[in-house]
Amino acid sequence: MTVRQCAVLVGGRGSRLGALTAETPKPLLPCGDRPFLAWVMREFIRFGVEEFVLLAGYRAEHVTAAVPKLAALLPRPVRILVSEETEPAGTGGALFHARALLDQRFLLCNGDSLFDTNMAPLVTADARALMLLRRVDDASRYGVVSLAGGRVSGFDAVSTTSSPGIINAGVYLLDRSLINECTPCCSLEADILPRIAASGLLHGMVADGYFRDIGVPEDFARAQSEVPGVLRRSALFLDRDGVVNVDHGYIGSRERFEWTAGALEAISAATGAGWHVFVVTNQSGVARGYYDEAAVHTLHAWMVSEVRQFGGTIDDIRYCPYHEQATVAAYRRASDWRKPAPGMLLDLMRAWELEPERCILIGDQETDMAAARAAGMKGRRFAGGNLADFVRPTLERFACRC
Repeated sequence: MTVRQCAVLVGGRGSRLGALTAETPKPLLPCGDRPFLAWVMREFIRFGVEEFVLLAGYRAEHVTAAVPKLAALLPRPVRILVSEETEPAGTGGALFHARALLDQRFLLCNGDSLFDTNMAPLVTADARALMLLRRVDDASRYGVVSLAGGRVSGFDAVSTTSSPGIINAGVYLLDRSLINECTPCCSLEADILPRIAASGLLHGMVADGYFRDIGVPEDFARAQSEVPGVLRRSALFLDRDGVVNVDHGYIGSRERFEWTAGALEAISAATGAGWHVFVVTNQSGVARGYYDEAAVHTLHAWMVSEVRQFGGTIDDIRYCPYHEQATVAAYRRASDWRKPAPGMLLDLMRAWELEPERCILIGDQETDMAAARAAGMKGRRFAGGNLADFVRPTLERFACRC
């Protein structure tokens, strides 16, 4: 079962950034063409987050005022709530005060750091408390986390010398019952996590990927070009019937759905390589009355869940239910979303701000190839076999810019 909610710590003063944060909370500082927080939120949306709870403290009114702008910058509609502290409460206190807003299982992250990694193993983990960790060459700024058999066994103080180590990446999966450990004013890092670790409940998962904390001026300056460069990804577009699943004809339910050989592996590999993965599919079965749009949504939700359990993600899906010869009158019309027209591809490129030259569509029909050409992207025709074997050279040749 994946997680739909992410709480974001946005309440710190950011004193090390001096005048930059005199009026603006650190996560709202501009990074490229948008607030840094918008980049952070965008990443979690890729892995199924539908609701954010912003845990605000310092200049909380600025966070609340920024919500419409943040929402407009995201690739999908999400719900954004703000929990405002009346006085400084610490990172653990922020969770305590927001407890009524939190799901039973939720993600938590720092709003002033970004970890570009595959979060599928995190959002599908069976754990009450799990934190993402990262190996760094110099852990002196962060302190070191100790692991024993997949459990966090200790937190070491910040070292005075530069040395490699495993650090807290600031991303967690938590069960709401753990908020019982919090008080109205406490530190998650100093008070709560060590206590949970001592009880044996805190697991750690070491992951790879780009990491940037904007807490000091030098790193904030580096983030200006690095973060947009890393997160403007290459994108793999996949036709559904005949590519992702065996085409048994008008498939509208799990019972008739059969993954093609290597499909799950291909999507997982693309996610792990830092690519967006999208599914674009003509669904004239709706227009013909074989199933309705609710069935399409149910099937796609199940597909996404299966992919995440396998270690990858489908970032987004577009489908076209219209056909000029539909038997259901409401769907009887031409549509520029129906391949070979490029509407679905263009809409995804707009929403996710994609560069056409870094996109590729894999389909099994000439209509797919025509749609790719019309959208200005590459197309490769899949004639069957193992999809992972077919995709692998593409991932290697058109590697994402990281």
